[in-house]
Amino acid sequence: MENRKKVAFYTLGCKLNFSETSTIARSFSEEGFDRVDFEDVADIYVINTCSVTENADKQFKQIVRKALKNNDKAFVAAVGCYAQLKPEELAAVDGVDLVLGATEKFKLTDYIHDLSKNDMGEIHSCEIEKADFYVGSYSIGDRTRAFLKVQDGCDYKCTYCTIPLARGISRSDTMENVMKNAAEISAKGIKEIVLTGVNVGDYGKGEFGNKKHEHTFFDLVQSLDTVPGIERLRISSIEPNLLKNETIDFVSKSKCFVPHFHIPLQSGSNTILKKMKRRYLRELYAERVAKIREVLPNACIGVDVIVGFPGETDELFLETYHFLNDLDISYLHVFTYSERDNTEAVLMDGIVPANVRAKRSKMLRGLSVKKRRAFYESQLNTPHTVLFESENKEGYIHGFTENYVKVKAPWNPELVNTLHDIHLTKIDEDGLVRFDFVKELV
Repeated sequence: MENRKKVAFYTLGCKLNFSETSTIARSFSEEGFDRVDFEDVADIYVINTCSVTENADKQFKQIVRKALKNNDKAFVAAVGCYAQLKPEELAAVDGVDLVLGATEKFKLTDYIHDLSKNDMGEIHSCEIEKADFYVGSYSIGDRTRAFLKVQDGCDYKCTYCTIPLARGISRSDTMENVMKNAAEISAKGIKEIVLTGVNVGDYGKGEFGNKKHEHTFFDLVQSLDTVPGIERLRISSIEPNLLKNETIDFVSKSKCFVPHFHIPLQSGSNTILKKMKRRYLRELYAERVAKIREVLPNACIGVDVIVGFPGETDELFLETYHFLNDLDISYLHVFTYSERDNTEAVLMDGIVPANVRAKRSKMLRGLSVKKRRAFYESQLNTPHTVLFESENKEGYIHGFTENYVKVKAPWNPELVNTLHDIHLTKIDEDGLVRFDFVKELV
Protein backbone atom coordinates (compact mmCIF):
# COMPACT_ATOMS: atom_id res chain seq x y z
CA MET A 1 0.00 0.00 0.00
CA GLU A 2 2.94 2.33 0.66
CA ASN A 3 3.76 2.39 -3.08
CA ARG A 4 0.38 3.85 -4.03
CA LYS A 5 0.78 7.24 -5.64
CA LYS A 6 -0.79 10.28 -4.03
CA VAL A 7 -2.78 12.98 -5.86
CA ALA A 8 -3.97 16.39 -4.63
CA PHE A 9 -6.39 18.88 -6.19
CA TYR A 10 -6.87 22.65 -6.08
CA THR A 11 -9.99 24.20 -7.60
CA LEU A 12 -10.37 27.83 -8.66
CA GLY A 13 -13.66 29.42 -9.64
CA CYS A 14 -17.22 28.23 -9.70
CA LYS A 15 -19.33 25.40 -8.31
CA LEU A 16 -19.19 23.78 -11.73
CA ASN A 17 -15.41 23.50 -11.45
CA PHE A 18 -15.77 21.89 -8.03
CA SER A 19 -18.17 19.29 -9.43
CA GLU A 20 -15.75 18.50 -12.26
CA THR A 21 -12.74 18.27 -9.93
CA SER A 22 -14.62 15.67 -7.89
CA THR A 23 -15.32 13.62 -11.00
CA ILE A 24 -11.67 13.77 -12.08
CA ALA A 25 -10.64 12.80 -8.54
CA ARG A 26 -12.88 9.73 -8.64
CA SER A 27 -11.15 8.64 -11.87
CA PHE A 28 -7.82 8.75 -10.01
CA SER A 29 -9.23 6.62 -7.20
CA GLU A 30 -10.35 4.04 -9.79
CA GLU A 31 -6.74 3.97 -11.09
CA GLY A 32 -5.38 3.19 -7.60
CA PHE A 33 -4.29 6.67 -6.46
CA ASP A 34 -4.84 7.96 -2.93
CA ARG A 35 -6.27 11.47 -2.66
CA VAL A 36 -4.61 13.78 -0.13
CA ASP A 37 -5.07 17.44 0.82
CA PHE A 38 -3.31 20.01 -1.34
CA GLU A 39 -1.22 21.04 1.68
CA ASP A 40 0.20 17.50 1.94
CA VAL A 41 3.03 15.85 0.01
CA ALA A 42 1.68 14.36 -3.22
CA ASP A 43 3.13 12.81 -6.38
CA ILE A 44 0.68 14.70 -8.61
CA TYR A 45 -0.93 18.10 -8.10
CA VAL A 46 -3.92 18.93 -10.31
CA ILE A 47 -5.02 22.56 -10.58
CA ASN A 48 -8.49 23.20 -12.05
CA THR A 49 -8.27 26.75 -13.36
CA CYS A 50 -10.71 29.58 -13.89
CA SER A 51 -10.50 32.58 -16.17
CA VAL A 52 -13.49 34.68 -15.18
CA THR A 53 -11.35 37.32 -13.45
CA GLU A 54 -7.75 38.47 -13.64
CA ASN A 55 -7.21 37.43 -10.03
CA ALA A 56 -7.87 33.77 -10.91
CA ASP A 57 -5.15 33.98 -13.56
CA LYS A 58 -2.63 35.44 -11.12
CA GLN A 59 -3.48 32.89 -8.45
CA PHE A 60 -2.35 30.06 -10.68
CA LYS A 61 1.38 30.79 -10.34
CA GLN A 62 1.06 31.06 -6.57
CA ILE A 63 -0.70 27.68 -6.40
CA VAL A 64 2.00 26.02 -8.55
CA ARG A 65 4.68 27.39 -6.21
CA LYS A 66 2.73 26.10 -3.24
CA ALA A 67 2.56 22.61 -4.76
CA LEU A 68 6.27 22.51 -5.52
CA LYS A 69 7.07 23.73 -2.02
CA ASN A 70 5.33 20.61 -0.72
CA ASN A 71 7.22 18.38 -3.18
CA ASP A 72 9.64 19.91 -5.68
CA LYS A 73 9.63 16.68 -7.73
CA ALA A 74 5.84 16.52 -8.03
CA PHE A 75 4.11 16.32 -11.40
CA VAL A 76 1.87 19.40 -11.90
CA ALA A 77 -1.13 19.31 -14.26
CA ALA A 78 -3.44 22.20 -15.21
CA VAL A 79 -6.99 21.76 -16.50
CA GLY A 80 -10.06 24.00 -16.76
CA CYS A 81 -11.06 27.24 -18.45
CA TYR A 82 -7.72 29.07 -18.33
CA ALA A 83 -6.03 25.88 -19.61
CA GLN A 84 -8.35 25.96 -22.65
CA LEU A 85 -8.03 29.70 -23.31
CA LYS A 86 -4.29 30.17 -22.79
CA PRO A 87 -2.56 26.78 -22.70
CA GLU A 88 0.82 28.18 -23.80
CA GLU A 89 0.84 30.67 -20.90
CA LEU A 90 0.22 27.92 -18.36
CA ALA A 91 2.69 25.53 -19.97
CA ALA A 92 5.38 28.22 -19.68
CA VAL A 93 4.91 28.57 -15.90
CA ASP A 94 7.91 27.10 -14.12
CA GLY A 95 7.08 23.66 -12.74
CA VAL A 96 4.00 22.92 -14.88
CA ASP A 97 4.25 19.55 -16.67
CA LEU A 98 0.91 19.05 -18.40
CA VAL A 99 -1.91 21.29 -19.67
CA LEU A 100 -5.21 19.76 -20.80
CA GLY A 101 -7.98 21.60 -22.63
CA ALA A 102 -11.75 21.27 -22.48
CA THR A 103 -12.04 17.92 -24.25
CA GLU A 104 -9.12 16.22 -22.49
CA LYS A 105 -9.54 17.11 -18.81
CA PHE A 106 -11.73 14.10 -17.96
CA LYS A 107 -9.09 11.79 -19.49
CA LEU A 108 -6.29 13.12 -17.29
CA THR A 109 -5.31 9.67 -15.97
CA ASP A 110 -4.54 8.61 -19.56
CA TYR A 111 -1.73 11.16 -19.72
CA ILE A 112 0.16 10.51 -16.50
CA HIS A 113 1.86 7.12 -16.81
CA ASP A 114 5.23 8.89 -16.80
CA LEU A 115 5.49 11.22 -13.81
CA SER A 116 8.96 12.58 -14.56
CA LYS A 117 9.20 16.36 -14.68
CA ASN A 118 9.15 18.12 -18.07
CA ASP A 119 11.32 21.08 -19.06
CA MET A 120 8.25 22.65 -20.63
CA GLY A 121 4.60 21.89 -20.01
CA GLU A 122 3.12 19.41 -22.50
CA ILE A 123 -0.11 20.70 -24.07
CA HIS A 124 -3.09 18.63 -25.20
CA SER A 125 -5.69 21.13 -26.27
CA CYS A 126 -8.30 21.44 -28.98
CA GLU A 127 -10.33 23.92 -30.95
CA ILE A 128 -13.29 24.71 -28.67
CA GLU A 129 -15.70 23.69 -31.48
CA LYS A 130 -14.68 20.09 -30.75
CA ALA A 131 -16.05 20.38 -27.19
CA ASP A 132 -19.46 19.19 -28.33
CA PHE A 133 -19.89 16.17 -26.03
CA TYR A 134 -21.11 16.06 -22.48
CA VAL A 135 -19.50 14.64 -19.33
CA GLY A 136 -21.67 14.49 -16.23
CA SER A 137 -20.17 15.41 -12.85
CA TYR A 138 -20.99 15.92 -9.23
CA SER A 139 -18.93 17.04 -6.26
CA ILE A 140 -19.10 16.08 -2.67
CA GLY A 141 -17.28 18.80 -0.77
CA ASP A 142 -18.56 17.79 2.64
CA ARG A 143 -21.17 15.47 4.06
CA THR A 144 -24.09 17.86 3.74
CA ARG A 145 -24.19 19.31 0.22
CA ALA A 146 -23.30 18.18 -3.31
CA PHE A 147 -22.96 20.17 -6.54
CA LEU A 148 -24.64 18.31 -9.40
CA LYS A 149 -23.67 19.38 -12.93
CA VAL A 150 -26.59 19.18 -15.37
CA GLN A 151 -25.43 21.46 -18.22
CA ASP A 152 -22.21 22.79 -19.76
CA GLY A 153 -21.20 25.49 -22.23
CA CYS A 154 -23.10 28.60 -23.32
CA ASP A 155 -24.61 29.92 -26.57
CA TYR A 156 -24.92 33.49 -25.27
CA LYS A 157 -22.58 36.14 -26.65
CA CYS A 158 -22.17 38.48 -23.66
CA THR A 159 -19.50 40.96 -24.66
CA TYR A 160 -17.42 40.64 -21.46
CA CYS A 161 -17.37 36.84 -21.15
CA THR A 162 -14.83 34.20 -22.23
CA ILE A 163 -16.80 31.19 -20.97
CA PRO A 164 -18.17 30.20 -24.43
CA LEU A 165 -14.54 30.25 -25.67
CA ALA A 166 -13.45 28.11 -22.72
CA ARG A 167 -16.36 25.64 -22.54
CA GLY A 168 -17.99 25.59 -25.96
CA ILE A 169 -21.64 25.41 -26.99
CA SER A 170 -24.53 24.80 -24.62
CA ARG A 171 -25.20 21.12 -24.07
CA SER A 172 -27.10 19.14 -21.45
CA ASP A 173 -26.89 15.85 -19.62
CA THR A 174 -29.57 13.25 -20.24
CA MET A 175 -32.36 13.15 -17.69
CA GLU A 176 -31.49 9.51 -17.05
CA ASN A 177 -27.89 10.33 -16.12
CA VAL A 178 -28.87 13.32 -13.94
CA MET A 179 -31.26 11.09 -11.99
CA LYS A 180 -28.61 8.35 -11.68
CA ASN A 181 -26.08 10.85 -10.29
CA ALA A 182 -28.70 12.27 -7.90
CA ALA A 183 -29.43 8.77 -6.62
CA GLU A 184 -25.68 8.15 -6.08
CA ILE A 185 -25.46 11.38 -4.09
CA SER A 186 -28.48 10.40 -1.99
CA ALA A 187 -26.97 6.95 -1.31
CA LYS A 188 -23.98 8.70 0.33
CA GLY A 189 -26.29 10.24 2.93
CA ILE A 190 -26.04 13.77 1.56
CA LYS A 191 -29.10 15.90 2.30
CA GLU A 192 -28.79 18.77 -0.21
CA ILE A 193 -28.11 18.98 -3.95
CA VAL A 194 -27.19 22.25 -5.68
CA LEU A 195 -27.87 22.22 -9.44
CA THR A 196 -24.98 23.71 -11.37
CA GLY A 197 -23.86 24.42 -14.92
CA VAL A 198 -22.65 27.34 -17.05
CA ASN A 199 -26.21 28.33 -17.97
CA VAL A 200 -28.46 26.00 -15.97
CA GLY A 201 -31.76 27.39 -17.23
CA ASP A 202 -30.68 26.48 -20.77
CA TYR A 203 -30.99 22.79 -19.83
CA GLY A 204 -32.60 21.00 -22.74
CA LYS A 205 -29.98 21.70 -25.39
CA GLY A 206 -28.80 18.44 -26.96
CA GLU A 207 -26.64 15.89 -25.16
CA PHE A 208 -24.21 16.22 -28.08
CA GLY A 209 -24.14 19.59 -29.76
CA ASN A 210 -27.46 21.30 -30.28
CA LYS A 211 -29.43 18.20 -31.19
CA LYS A 212 -33.00 18.42 -29.96
CA HIS A 213 -33.21 17.28 -26.35
CA GLU A 214 -36.36 15.56 -25.15
CA HIS A 215 -36.57 17.43 -21.82
CA THR A 216 -36.71 21.01 -20.56
CA PHE A 217 -35.40 22.68 -17.41
CA PHE A 218 -38.91 22.52 -15.95
CA ASP A 219 -39.02 18.75 -16.65
CA LEU A 220 -35.69 18.44 -14.84
CA VAL A 221 -36.92 20.35 -11.78
CA GLN A 222 -40.06 18.22 -11.56
CA SER A 223 -38.13 14.95 -11.83
CA LEU A 224 -35.46 15.87 -9.27
CA ASP A 225 -38.16 16.72 -6.74
CA THR A 226 -38.87 12.97 -6.51
CA VAL A 227 -35.35 11.70 -5.62
CA PRO A 228 -35.66 9.59 -2.43
CA GLY A 229 -33.46 10.69 0.49
CA ILE A 230 -32.71 14.20 -0.76
CA GLU A 231 -34.17 16.79 1.62
CA ARG A 232 -33.18 19.92 -0.27
CA LEU A 233 -32.63 20.98 -3.87
CA ARG A 234 -31.19 24.40 -4.70
CA ILE A 235 -30.85 26.13 -8.09
CA SER A 236 -27.37 27.66 -8.01
CA SER A 237 -27.81 30.47 -10.55
CA ILE A 238 -30.29 31.06 -13.36
CA GLU A 239 -30.63 33.77 -16.00
CA PRO A 240 -33.69 36.02 -15.47
CA ASN A 241 -34.98 35.38 -18.99
CA LEU A 242 -34.84 31.60 -18.37
CA LEU A 243 -36.49 31.65 -14.93
CA LYS A 244 -40.10 31.06 -15.94
CA ASN A 245 -43.26 31.51 -13.87
CA GLU A 246 -43.90 27.75 -14.04
CA THR A 247 -40.59 27.09 -12.27
CA ILE A 248 -41.19 29.74 -9.60
CA ASP A 249 -44.70 28.41 -8.97
CA PHE A 250 -43.41 24.83 -8.77
CA VAL A 251 -40.70 25.78 -6.25
CA SER A 252 -43.35 27.49 -4.10
CA LYS A 253 -45.20 24.17 -3.76
CA SER A 254 -42.22 21.82 -4.02
CA LYS A 255 -41.33 19.07 -1.57
CA CYS A 256 -37.56 19.63 -1.86
CA PHE A 257 -36.71 22.81 -3.81
CA VAL A 258 -35.84 25.60 -1.39
CA PRO A 259 -36.95 29.27 -1.62
CA HIS A 260 -33.58 30.60 -2.76
CA PHE A 261 -32.85 32.06 -6.20
CA HIS A 262 -29.56 33.50 -7.44
CA ILE A 263 -30.26 35.58 -10.55
CA PRO A 264 -27.51 37.43 -12.49
CA LEU A 265 -28.40 41.06 -13.24
CA GLN A 266 -24.94 42.45 -14.20
CA SER A 267 -26.26 46.01 -14.59
CA GLY A 268 -29.32 47.98 -13.58
CA SER A 269 -28.88 50.26 -16.59
CA ASN A 270 -30.57 49.24 -19.84
CA THR A 271 -27.88 51.14 -21.76
CA ILE A 272 -25.17 48.94 -20.24
CA LEU A 273 -27.25 45.74 -20.52
CA LYS A 274 -27.52 46.35 -24.27
CA LYS A 275 -23.75 46.95 -24.54
CA MET A 276 -23.21 43.70 -22.63
CA LYS A 277 -25.60 41.90 -25.06
CA ARG A 278 -27.61 40.52 -22.17
CA ARG A 279 -30.93 38.95 -23.21
CA TYR A 280 -33.26 41.03 -21.06
CA LEU A 281 -33.78 44.56 -19.76
CA ARG A 282 -34.10 45.66 -16.16
CA GLU A 283 -37.90 45.71 -16.38
CA LEU A 284 -37.96 41.93 -16.89
CA TYR A 285 -35.60 41.49 -13.95
CA ALA A 286 -37.91 43.50 -11.70
CA GLU A 287 -40.82 41.33 -12.88
CA ARG A 288 -38.95 38.15 -11.87
CA VAL A 289 -38.28 39.52 -8.39
CA ALA A 290 -41.92 40.61 -8.00
CA LYS A 291 -43.16 37.17 -9.08
CA ILE A 292 -40.92 35.42 -6.55
CA ARG A 293 -42.05 37.76 -3.76
CA GLU A 294 -45.70 37.15 -4.72
CA VAL A 295 -45.57 33.36 -4.22
CA LEU A 296 -42.54 33.06 -1.91
CA PRO A 297 -42.46 36.16 0.32
CA ASN A 298 -39.63 34.76 2.48
CA ALA A 299 -37.42 33.69 -0.43
CA CYS A 300 -33.76 34.66 -0.51
CA ILE A 301 -32.84 36.42 -3.77
CA GLY A 302 -29.16 36.88 -4.64
CA VAL A 303 -27.88 39.10 -7.47
CA ASP A 304 -24.70 39.15 -9.57
CA VAL A 305 -23.63 42.62 -10.69
CA ILE A 306 -20.60 43.94 -12.61
CA VAL A 307 -19.19 47.43 -12.01
CA GLY A 308 -16.89 49.43 -14.26
CA PHE A 309 -17.99 48.04 -17.64
CA PRO A 310 -16.77 50.24 -20.55
CA GLY A 311 -19.09 53.18 -21.00
CA GLU A 312 -20.47 53.03 -17.45
CA THR A 313 -20.61 56.71 -16.53
CA ASP A 314 -21.35 57.94 -13.01
CA GLU A 315 -24.97 58.46 -14.06
CA LEU A 316 -25.33 54.92 -15.44
CA PHE A 317 -23.70 53.43 -12.34
CA LEU A 318 -26.15 55.34 -10.15
CA GLU A 319 -28.97 53.86 -12.22
CA THR A 320 -27.72 50.44 -11.15
CA TYR A 321 -27.26 51.51 -7.53
CA HIS A 322 -30.75 52.99 -7.19
CA PHE A 323 -32.37 50.10 -9.07
CA LEU A 324 -30.81 47.61 -6.64
CA ASN A 325 -31.51 49.78 -3.61
CA ASP A 326 -35.21 49.87 -4.50
CA LEU A 327 -35.41 46.15 -5.37
CA ASP A 328 -36.56 43.64 -2.73
CA ILE A 329 -33.46 41.42 -2.88
CA SER A 330 -31.35 39.75 -0.19
CA TYR A 331 -27.65 40.08 -1.11
CA LEU A 332 -25.26 40.95 -3.96
CA HIS A 333 -22.24 39.27 -5.51
CA VAL A 334 -20.22 42.21 -6.84
CA PHE A 335 -17.67 41.74 -9.63
CA THR A 336 -15.27 44.41 -10.80
CA TYR A 337 -15.03 44.38 -14.61
CA SER A 338 -11.68 43.16 -15.89
CA GLU A 339 -10.54 43.15 -19.50
CA ARG A 340 -10.46 39.70 -21.12
CA ASP A 341 -8.72 38.91 -24.40
CA ASN A 342 -10.88 37.95 -27.39
CA THR A 343 -14.03 39.64 -26.07
CA GLU A 344 -15.94 42.49 -27.70
CA ALA A 345 -15.82 44.62 -24.56
CA VAL A 346 -12.03 44.84 -24.55
CA LEU A 347 -12.23 46.98 -27.73
CA MET A 348 -14.96 49.32 -26.45
CA ASP A 349 -14.48 53.00 -25.70
CA GLY A 350 -15.21 54.56 -22.32
CA ILE A 351 -12.72 52.65 -20.17
CA VAL A 352 -13.49 53.21 -16.49
CA PRO A 353 -10.37 53.99 -14.38
CA ALA A 354 -9.36 51.30 -11.88
CA ASN A 355 -9.85 53.60 -8.87
CA VAL A 356 -13.41 54.40 -10.02
CA ARG A 357 -14.17 50.70 -10.47
CA ALA A 358 -12.89 50.05 -6.94
CA LYS A 359 -15.02 52.87 -5.49
CA ARG A 360 -18.18 51.60 -7.22
CA SER A 361 -17.47 48.06 -6.08
CA LYS A 362 -17.13 49.26 -2.49
CA MET A 363 -20.44 51.13 -2.71
CA LEU A 364 -22.29 48.04 -3.92
CA ARG A 365 -20.64 45.78 -1.34
CA GLY A 366 -21.86 48.20 1.31
CA LEU A 367 -25.35 48.00 -0.19
CA SER A 368 -25.13 44.20 -0.07
CA VAL A 369 -24.35 44.29 3.67
CA LYS A 370 -27.40 46.52 4.20
CA LYS A 371 -29.63 44.26 2.09
CA ARG A 372 -28.51 41.07 3.83
CA ARG A 373 -29.03 42.63 7.26
CA ALA A 374 -32.54 43.75 6.30
CA PHE A 375 -33.34 40.29 4.95
CA TYR A 376 -32.08 38.58 8.11
CA GLU A 377 -34.09 41.00 10.27
CA SER A 378 -37.21 40.19 8.26
CA GLN A 379 -36.75 36.52 9.16
CA LEU A 380 -36.47 36.99 12.94
CA ASN A 381 -39.18 35.48 15.16
CA THR A 382 -40.15 33.05 12.40
CA PRO A 383 -39.78 29.25 12.14
CA HIS A 384 -37.19 27.74 9.79
CA THR A 385 -35.28 24.53 9.10
CA VAL A 386 -31.48 24.45 9.37
CA LEU A 387 -29.04 21.94 7.87
CA PHE A 388 -25.74 21.88 9.77
CA GLU A 389 -22.42 21.58 7.94
CA SER A 390 -19.33 19.59 8.87
CA GLU A 391 -16.63 22.14 9.68
CA ASN A 392 -15.59 23.26 13.15
CA LYS A 393 -14.88 27.00 12.79
CA GLU A 394 -13.38 28.44 15.98
CA GLY A 395 -15.63 26.37 18.19
CA TYR A 396 -18.83 26.88 16.21
CA ILE A 397 -20.82 24.82 13.76
CA HIS A 398 -22.57 26.68 10.97
CA GLY A 399 -25.62 25.93 8.90
CA PHE A 400 -28.08 27.47 6.49
CA THR A 401 -31.83 27.72 6.69
CA GLU A 402 -33.83 26.66 3.66
CA ASN A 403 -33.89 30.31 2.56
CA TYR A 404 -30.14 30.80 3.06
CA VAL A 405 -29.95 32.55 6.41
CA LYS A 406 -26.59 31.62 7.94
CA VAL A 407 -26.76 30.51 11.57
CA LYS A 408 -24.25 29.21 14.11
CA ALA A 409 -24.24 27.11 17.25
CA PRO A 410 -21.52 25.90 19.65
CA TRP A 411 -19.61 23.04 17.97
CA ASN A 412 -21.26 19.66 18.42
CA PRO A 413 -20.24 16.87 16.01
CA GLU A 414 -23.59 15.18 16.51
CA LEU A 415 -25.26 18.09 14.70
CA VAL A 416 -23.29 17.52 11.45
CA ASN A 417 -25.58 16.73 8.49
CA THR A 418 -28.73 16.92 10.62
CA LEU A 419 -31.87 18.96 10.00
CA HIS A 420 -33.63 20.86 12.78
CA ASP A 421 -36.70 23.01 13.13
CA ILE A 422 -35.51 26.29 14.64
CA HIS A 423 -36.84 29.70 15.60
CA LEU A 424 -34.64 32.66 14.62
CA THR A 425 -34.22 35.01 17.58
CA LYS A 426 -31.36 37.50 17.24
CA ILE A 427 -28.60 38.72 14.90
CA ASP A 428 -25.13 38.55 16.50
CA GLU A 429 -22.35 41.11 16.10
CA ASP A 430 -20.73 38.96 13.39
CA GLY A 431 -23.93 39.15 11.33
CA LEU A 432 -24.94 35.53 11.91
CA VAL A 433 -28.25 34.59 13.48
CA ARG A 434 -28.94 33.02 16.86
CA PHE A 435 -31.85 30.65 17.22
CA ASP A 436 -33.71 28.32 19.53
CA PHE A 437 -33.99 24.64 18.68
CA VAL A 438 -37.54 23.44 18.29
CA LYS A 439 -37.00 19.82 17.23
CA GLU A 440 -34.73 17.57 15.21
CA LEU A 441 -36.12 16.34 11.90
CA VAL A 442 -35.55 12.68 11.07
